[in-house]
Amino acid sequence: MRTSCTPLGRSPARRAVPIAAALALTAGLLTALAPAAQAAADGSRARSAAAGATVPFTSVEAESATSDGTRIGPDHTQGTVASESSGRQAVRLAAGQHVEFTLPGAANAVNVAYSVPDGQSGSLAVYVNGAKLDRSLAVTSKYSYVDTPWIQGSKTHHLLDNARLLLGRNAGAGDKVRLEATGTQVTVDVADFEQVAAAGGKPSGAVSVTDKGADPSGQGDSTQAFREAVAAAKGGTVWIPPGEFKLTQSLSNVDDVRIRGAGAWHSVVRSSRFIDQSSAPTGKVGLHDFAVIGEVTERVDSNPDNFVNGSLGPDSAVSGMWLQHLKVGMWLMGNNDNLVVEKNRFLDMTADGLNLNGTARGVRVRDNFLRNTGDDALAMWSLNTTNSDSAFIGNTVSQPNLANGIAIYGGRNITVKDNLVLDTNALGSGIAVSNQKFLDPFFPLAGTIKVSGNSLVRTGAMNPNWNHPMGALRVDAYDSAIEATVEITDTTITDSPWSAYEFVSGGVTGKAVRNVTVDRSTVTRVGTVVVQAETPGAVRMSNVKATSVGAVGVYNCPYPSGSGSFTLTDGGGNSGWDSVWEDCSTWPQPGGGNPDPDPRRNLAKSRPATATGSTDVYTPGKAVDGDAATYWESTNHAFPQALTVDLGKAEPVRRVVLKLPPPAAWAARTQTLSVQGSTDGSGYSTLVASKPYRFDPATGNTATIDVPASAPDVRHLRLHVTANTGWPAAQFGEVEAYLS
Repeated sequence: MRTSCTPLGRSPARRAVPIAAALALTAGLLTALAPAAQAAADGSRARSAAAGATVPFTSVEAESATSDGTRIGPDHTQGTVASESSGRQAVRLAAGQHVEFTLPGAANAVNVAYSVPDGQSGSLAVYVNGAKLDRSLAVTSKYSYVDTPWIQGSKTHHLLDNARLLLGRNAGAGDKVRLEATGTQVTVDVADFEQVAAAGGKPSGAVSVTDKGADPSGQGDSTQAFREAVAAAKGGTVWIPPGEFKLTQSLSNVDDVRIRGAGAWHSVVRSSRFIDQSSAPTGKVGLHDFAVIGEVTERVDSNPDNFVNGSLGPDSAVSGMWLQHLKVGMWLMGNNDNLVVEKNRFLDMTADGLNLNGTARGVRVRDNFLRNTGDDALAMWSLNTTNSDSAFIGNTVSQPNLANGIAIYGGRNITVKDNLVLDTNALGSGIAVSNQKFLDPFFPLAGTIKVSGNSLVRTGAMNPNWNHPMGALRVDAYDSAIEATVEITDTTITDSPWSAYEFVSGGVTGKAVRNVTVDRSTVTRVGTVVVQAETPGAVRMSNVKATSVGAVGVYNCPYPSGSGSFTLTDGGGNSGWDSVWEDCSTWPQPGGGNPDPDPRRNLAKSRPATATGSTDVYTPGKAVDGDAATYWESTNHAFPQALTVDLGKAEPVRRVVLKLPPPAAWAARTQTLSVQGSTDGSGYSTLVASKPYRFDPATGNTATIDVPASAPDVRHLRLHVTANTGWPAAQFGEVEAYLS
């Protein structure tokens, strides 16, 4: 298994990135504020009109209930219980304290997300309308406090767990359900109340595992009975009746058979490894309506501690499953073409919820609920061969506590549609579209990647390896440029603690992000910026409407310095985010706008630079990277040549300093040039007429040009070079522009 969606390549103490590159608006200024959508802002698990799974339960947050405990959060700090909780809040109960929920509808069962201190166990006594039940919810730290020291930037995480209970009675809307901590401190996050249907009946002709000797008490080992039932039922159905069944080994050779239970609350398999088979079956497999609950307490990537490890074969289906306490719910390799995974619950995985690990075509993963995964909740990873024409549709992902909610690593013609993602934690975004390969052979993004109708609530995180954030929705040219067409439409981003959209090359190599369009998006209460651009490329954004932006609209700072520029094209209909962060040596903090700029600063440093031509590696960005030892050299034997720097906004430039590399190997030379300026990058006026300027290593290889006070403010500063006595090309080690 791959290592997690982990360090994005930067050292833990990332050096300051140079001053911001400007926002290029090619279709005019951002205009007209429009109302912002509030979809799913309250953290409700019920499906909204546009995004998320239809679930059979209703969730109630502990912080909205009545309690004599202590409310904790909100918190976004990695490694805290509140930061991993839904809504970033929970209620901490000392022994004897309680939280009481008012039921929103009929229920006879509850599932509670909770946390207890490391090394402790206890229980939650349950009361309905003041009457104590004869059963309680066991709580334990056994499945929590996971450490993954091989993942750079990770801390002890996976601090919550889920525990479920059939109440043994029916309760109605308005009834009170009280949970009281017994024996230990318990932090209660959220309670899912559900009306569980009666156990289903045995399908006609099905082979029951109990007929083959399986023990429904959960005491004996039923592995062999399950294997015999699977073999006997080939072409038909295996029946798991109500009860608990212990499997000590995994099943293999599951081929052309349906395995069905009486319902996920009734038929329970206790196993950390249910199916493990590397060869694709010849006939389709069905897995329906039972629970598989494991005993995985740590993440060991070499162990196949998964519900499904390998292949189910083409045209298979998985539905109605309750999967819990495993490493990965479904780690899918080999031929899983046209697989449908729907209406399942994935809880408390130490790694991924579901990962399509290459070779998957036409897969549909839809209407699933995932909570508290320890890596990407839903992922497609095109290793060995490519995933193609597959989709994640209408799923709800809550609280992935280390990586992304939904991640697409390579693949062709992939769809991510109508999903709801909530409360991501460290090292992850709500949705990531990425060329991070992890291993070879990897197949980068290709064709058209459609990301549409998704709602992201409190997603994005502070990456401890970068010491700055990951956006709610990230497009990442990690190991190779984004060449596929990426269409992002109808996205709602609410309460992102940091940024909304991030365009980056996490491998720190400055790979470009291209062919990306963002259309029809509502961004509400973003902590810092709407657009976080950190790599070269070009993105077109239209009808993106933002309100309550914490700092400024755009942070445009390609990294590494000199790797190129990022062009953000205004496609029209945008509003609320036209301001630009001005100093990439600092990262904007939530609620903080641009600091007062230093009037002595070099306006040209690390701004986008273009030229009429360049030679070899001596690209335009080398002239504005803050290092005079690197330089731009134009096309040789082709005067005139010009270098243009985009300052980001119109500035009253009064002094231009030109430098060549300082070593004595650079003989003295004279370059003849003029200084020109423009407000729009189209029409240029002459600020300083053409004349020769002497560059002499003995005096620092520097020339200073004073710009008249009468010269107009300019955004685009151009140096127009017609001659060089030392080389048949224009050359600049550094171009600096100052206000005085």
